[in-house]
Amino acid sequence: MDENTGLPGADGLSPGEGPDRSKQYLRYLLHLLLFLLTFITTTFAGVLWLNRDPFELTNFSLGLPYSISLLAMLSAHEFGHYFAARRYGVNTSLPYFIPIPVIPPYMINPFGTMGAVIRMRSPLTTKKALFDIGIAGPIAGLVVTFCVLIYGFLTLPGKEFIFTVHPEYRLTGEIPGTGFTFGNSILFWSLTKVFGSSGFVPPMNEIYHYPFLCVGWFGLFVTALNLIPVGQLDGGHVLYALAGKGQGKIARVFFICLVIVGLSGFLPLFGSGVQTGTLGWLLWAAILYFFIKIDHPEIYDYTEMDASRKVLGWAVLALFVLIFPPIPFFEVG
Repeated sequence: MDENTGLPGADGLSPGEGPDRSKQYLRYLLHLLLFLLTFITTTFAGVLWLNRDPFELTNFSLGLPYSISLLAMLSAHEFGHYFAARRYGVNTSLPYFIPIPVIPPYMINPFGTMGAVIRMRSPLTTKKALFDIGIAGPIAGLVVTFCVLIYGFLTLPGKEFIFTVHPEYRLTGEIPGTGFTFGNSILFWSLTKVFGSSGFVPPMNEIYHYPFLCVGWFGLFVTALNLIPVGQLDGGHVLYALAGKGQGKIARVFFICLVIVGLSGFLPLFGSGVQTGTLGWLLWAAILYFFIKIDHPEIYDYTEMDASRKVLGWAVLALFVLIFPPIPFFEVG
């Protein structure tokens, strides 16, 4: 995810520009330190997903498949922005990874990170640059996400694996459909059906015990958050480059849909057995409205996007619908 403009930045400073060399080195050390801390917290999270003690050093290596693939996905997203920005000579920062300490109760943030942010230090003046920089992150992140997901499905262990995570399931040999559960998106559901036709695929209340599937699901979720086509999110950048000032009207449609999905979280309170969304989207809608804003700042460039960029841009925005989970997390009692 990206700070302020949703766009990346580079710590490459030209001679005579920015802080002195010692401060520049300190900045590099900060980037490295945050990355290492995030590596540790995500590895701990990977161990926790396996129901093991993350503070027992012998378990540390068990969390590596999760942390390495998760950091690869986040890095691909941020460096996709970064290199696209450098191509246009935009002064940008390296990614600031955000570690989340593993503290009880562990489900406060079970992923071990809040992602990464990148700062842009110079303005964009063309819609072409806005489009290329905005779309590069989601595409790069999705490439890694799809690779991790496909690998995870192709290398799924048999049903016996879940009994090593939940020994209590051995008593019945069955996997109960209760507990903390990841919500489906259209794309993730489709993949489980494709690969489930030829072998065992764990239910969504156990999917997070499988590191590559967990990272793949999280990668789709993070990309969906970034692709909401409002304000200065990645999706907002792409939409503004495609639609110009018309971005505001389209963004409001998506924003209203997000609010409706959030309001549907109240349905169970009125005895409805149907729930199509979660109240958490109302909080995200508030963040979008008050901080990220609905309208994209105007760029005084009125050139049309070329045909290839239009096709790519609308295709990526359409993909948002396929990877958006109306109910990301829920508890089945």
